[in-house]
Amino acid sequence: MAYQFDFLSVLDYTDVLLKGIAVTAQLTLTGGVLGVAVAIFGAWARTQGPAWLRAIVSAYVEVIRNTPFLIQLFFIFFGLPSLGVQLPEMVAASLAMVINLGAYGTEIIRAGLAATPRGQFEAGASLAMSPLQVFRHVVLRPALQKIWPALSSQIVIVMLGSAVCSQIAAQDLTYAANFIQGRNFRAFEVYLVSTVIYLLLALLLRQLLRGVGRQLFARRAR
Repeated sequence: MAYQFDFLSVLDYTDVLLKGIAVTAQLTLTGGVLGVAVAIFGAWARTQGPAWLRAIVSAYVEVIRNTPFLIQLFFIFFGLPSLGVQLPEMVAASLAMVINLGAYGTEIIRAGLAATPRGQFEAGASLAMSPLQVFRHVVLRPALQKIWPALSSQIVIVMLGSAVCSQIAAQDLTYAANFIQGRNFRAFEVYLVSTVIYLLLALLLRQLLRGVGRQLFARRAR
């Protein structure tokens, strides 16, 4: 018997899908902004920080980059309560995304710093700037400009990876898809629609980050 497609049964849950999209966008915004901030600090620590801080950040980067995101999420949500730290679903999901992006972003930004000509460091030092001032005002923006496409791609990857946050009942787009499929039993239609939505979100996020990059680095050219 031929399969009868029924996408209208998915559209009946448009409000659920929209809520899932909103939650995914919220997780991405929080994880992206705070994750990049952590990555900038981590890159500074690994290139110019004291030895003890470099060791801590290096260990953090290695642990996060060599363990699955799902395990990190489960550790935060299910493991930390054993130590008396219980976090709501959204807070745990956001924290896991920040920590994950921070680790990967640290290495991406560090690569940009490593590609920065030594003369820029020396020029800042000749103006009697402290190492931190040189990093903030002379080195950071050119380094970010070099690695912005790679960093943008990593943010998109983290957004797509947020799908596993549904495993701790964070009501994102994947949670919405599972909810709908559990009620109308139209798995093909539900997951096809959610796949298309994720694709559109990824393309939209790439364009948004490209625009942010143009605005951020155009000021340097003026």
